[in-house]
Amino acid sequence: MTRIALKIDVDSYHGTLAGVPALVDLLQRHGAAASFFFSLGPDHSGRESRRQSPGRYYDRVSRLYGLLLPAPKIGVRCVDCMLQARDAGFEVAVHAWNRVRWEARSPTAGNAWIETEMTRACHRFSDIFGEQPHACAAAGWRTNRHALRLTQRLGFCYASDCRGTSPFIPVIDGEIVLCPQLPTTLPTIDELLATGTLSLEQAFRQLAEEPERASGDHVFTLRAELEGMCFRTAFERLLLEWKARGHELSTLRELIGSRNIATLPRHEIVFAEIAGRTGHRMVQGRPFLQEDRHRGGQIA
Repeated sequence: MTRIALKIDVDSYHGTLAGVPALVDLLQRHGAAASFFFSLGPDHSGRESRRQSPGRYYDRVSRLYGLLLPAPKIGVRCVDCMLQARDAGFEVAVHAWNRVRWEARSPTAGNAWIETEMTRACHRFSDIFGEQPHACAAAGWRTNRHALRLTQRLGFCYASDCRGTSPFIPVIDGEIVLCPQLPTTLPTIDELLATGTLSLEQAFRQLAEEPERASGDHVFTLRAELEGMCFRTAFERLLLEWKARGHELSTLRELIGSRNIATLPRHEIVFAEIAGRTGHRMVQGRPFLQEDRHRGGQIA
């Protein structure tokens, strides 16, 4: 049996108000577990939509936030929706403070800026849920070395900041960061649609079959603004198909909880482009200190 952890990125004010309750209802009806990662600061989606980012979908109102309309404070105005997800038994964790700003600036930002953004998000999360966050997921898989370090310093049980194939302990520039990474292993719906060669139905059909092409557990990233709103009917069919194939739909916390952290492999971190997106994203690299066959079996 394959486990598929559902990682729900909640990017915007409208996605929190409309997409989160819709997903909570849908998931409960089908007995599916999931992890919600919340953006907690101002919503500047309008600034991003003005740049017409590829693969990004917006409702009409969100195109105005932070541009013609004041940026709504998600972690103030959407508390009830966030608590609804937690009270329904779903895992809740941190996505970002200002998601648009994080995706634009984090790869090259200085340590002070990174620390301010992450601690703001953690403090607001604690105000809402009455406890420290235990996990985070970098917006757009965009991050840098200092942010990776902070996942350990802030005491997270795990992070889901990258793309890859299986859980691992990250190593960046030879430095081991003792916070496990649970990478997104499956393509996202907007990445498949970005090719321009697949219809929505074909994209979800490919996703239905994708977990069986590689052994082991998987992480599927979806968005409250897509699968929770405009693609909700198609996403429901995908859930039913995965369940019919015998897959278990779980939280990321359940996925890492079944692993012995001490035995997780160590992998280097690289930053590279991935299909369907522009700009470099954090990606799981090769095993750290792997055997170099060209050196007579010695450790490279």
